[in-house]
Amino acid sequence: MRCVSVFLTACSLLWGSQTHAAGKAKVVFISGKPSHGRLAHEHRAGNLILAKALNDSGLPVEAVMVPHYGYPEDASMLKDADTIVIFCTGHGGHLLNPKLKEFDVLMKKGTGVVMIHWATEAVKGDPGEKFLEWMGGFCDLNWSVNPHWSPKFKAVKHEIWNGVKPFSVNDEWYYHMRFVKGLKGVTPILTDVPPAATLRRGDGARSGNPTVRKAVANGETQHVAWAYQRADGGRGFGFTGGHVHMNWKNDDNRKLMLNAILWTAKVKIPKNGVPSKTPTKEEMLLNLD
Repeated sequence: MRCVSVFLTACSLLWGSQTHAAGKAKVVFISGKPSHGRLAHEHRAGNLILAKALNDSGLPVEAVMVPHYGYPEDASMLKDADTIVIFCTGHGGHLLNPKLKEFDVLMKKGTGVVMIHWATEAVKGDPGEKFLEWMGGFCDLNWSVNPHWSPKFKAVKHEIWNGVKPFSVNDEWYYHMRFVKGLKGVTPILTDVPPAATLRRGDGARSGNPTVRKAVANGETQHVAWAYQRADGGRGFGFTGGHVHMNWKNDDNRKLMLNAILWTAKVKIPKNGVPSKTPTKEEMLLNLD
């Protein structure tokens, strides 16, 4: 029965890769190859949960899964996308590294982009500069850090928070991100002041550095998810959580992400946010890498 459920879930979403319903915003989900153990960095399974929720929402949106790991072999499926969701390994293993110019064409057309967790981490140089252009910020080695902690998120005035209640989930929330100068175009969506315990590891590429230690000691707020309104009209959203797969079961965490996807696709978000049923434990364990 489990195999049948996996097959039906995948097929119902992949069917949309061949057709695009008129009048609906198209959201394409790209999943990176497996990178961690069970229930961590579940790129494909996490994307399937979000895509199914969008398709079941009754809203004018159609979620489509790339039918394999990595950048779509048939890149034409991205041409009419309203937004693209990427959940994958970051930095040197990021699936966009060899596709920067190709992807930049889509971004300059106004296509939205959402990057989840490790996908927010870019290599310095061209990739980092493009991430700043596309979504206003990125996770930077020897500057940003990746501790597990439980921020307490409070609502901010932005439609991505529609229907979302203040919440807290323990996850590998990256912080001390690189942002565009003056945060121009950036609206912090999930923010908190990290406790000193998040920096108890020694200095390292992702564990700590003098600059981040000074920021935390000074009590500076850190943004772990943000919305970016690009000057060209396109929109981006960076979300550093997502390491812990089971956190998609949290209704507020999931709703905020679904709202953000709609926002980047320029779809009006309902007053109460995107409706979705809480996935059962069995559903959460489907499609794992």
